[in-house]
Amino acid sequence: MKIIECPRDAMQGIKEWIPTATKVRYINQLLNVGFDTIDFGGFVSSKVIPQMKDTAEVLSNLDLSITKTKLLSITASVNGAKTAIQYPEINYLGFPLSASETFQIRNTNKTSKQSMDSVREIQDICLQTNKQLLVYISMGFGNPYGDPFDGDIVENFVNQLNEIGVKIIMLSDTIGVSEPDLIVDLFTKLKPAFPDIEFGAHFHSNPKTAMQKIEAAYKAGCRRFDGAIGGFGGCPMAKDELTGNIATEKMIQYFLEKRMDLSIDLAAFNKAVEMSKEIFIHENEVII
Repeated sequence: MKIIECPRDAMQGIKEWIPTATKVRYINQLLNVGFDTIDFGGFVSSKVIPQMKDTAEVLSNLDLSITKTKLLSITASVNGAKTAIQYPEINYLGFPLSASETFQIRNTNKTSKQSMDSVREIQDICLQTNKQLLVYISMGFGNPYGDPFDGDIVENFVNQLNEIGVKIIMLSDTIGVSEPDLIVDLFTKLKPAFPDIEFGAHFHSNPKTAMQKIEAAYKAGCRRFDGAIGGFGGCPMAKDELTGNIATEKMIQYFLEKRMDLSIDLAAFNKAVEMSKEIFIHENEVII
């Protein structure tokens, strides 16, 4: 079981500037928890996502000396990827590829075809520099724009990514519209069809429906989950009202009830939950 904590996703839509030192303290604490990966920042346009303009400074102050946790940086362009690969501390580059043409243009100012061309170029860059490309298929469970959507559209994107050797794909519910039946259908169809790809779940959700989405993906064989403490976050480019990430607290609780070995230090996690209150205004659960 792999749990990926996503402070970048949680922070990116916050308009008030979060001090760099606060980000560093928080992410350093997350590095003590035992997450498989931390989505810590992004080399993206500071005009579009101002909260990410200090990603390089944050990275330079992270303590990676006693952690096995890997680092992921989001990028939405070839130039962003060329910047990210300069940092040996970064293991993964994440690219948002949308199943919705409208959202792809809103998010990256490129068409789906142009974005796939960027993915191919970034994959080549990653292969040359010992990085691994991770692709999010955003709007992977539907979209609010009336763009065509069904499982075959998602499978077509996966097939193109498989052809260029992408090994990790996150099926992403950007606006919280996924239903358990569709989650099960996509994972059970794609996993056996593409055995060389690790499929993960990146769900945004109303808190009331979060657990059923986790359960559906888990029962369908998913063993890689993105989350954010407190369920904060959401894509500011998707629509006016943000739908938050699934709370990491809920995922940990669910998997502990399933007696999964998470390799999570619960004391360190609970401390991170408390620290998150410096950044996010929400009610946090503490795992006992």
